Amino acid sequence: MLALLALVAYWPSPVDAPVQGDLSGFLKFLHGRGIPGWFNYQFVEASANVMLFIPLGAVASLAYDGKRWWQIGAFGLIVSGVMELGQLLFLHNRFASALDLVTNTGGAVIGALLVAAALKRLQARRWSAAGL
Repeated sequence: MLALLALVAYWPSPVDAPVQGDLSGFLKFLHGRGIPGWFNYQFVEASANVMLFIPLGAVASLAYDGKRWWQIGAFGLIVSGVMELGQLLFLHNRFASALDLVTNTGGAVIGALLVAAALKRLQARRWSAAGL
């Protein structure tokens, strides 16, 4: 999991560079058909960051049983901070961003909360099946 994140974070150029023109054109097409202006490139990029960290939060929640959602969020913040610091110090074609810290951490928290909800639901089913 961390190796995949490192690959994305430390790719020498922005990972969306090959599709940036196509994505901008597609967004322009959508805007011409009534999709609101706030659904723009920045929104897509931020959403992608959230989605990238949801699995990290989910896996960390399962791996570190008993940790609370905010502890998994702190772990996501640390991982994201290391990634952003590496980009700032070593990759002149990449851009460290405070917004990335927020969206990445949010993704980790969402992953942790999804696992917590799924485990509670599973536990309730087991209790119901056992007649408790």
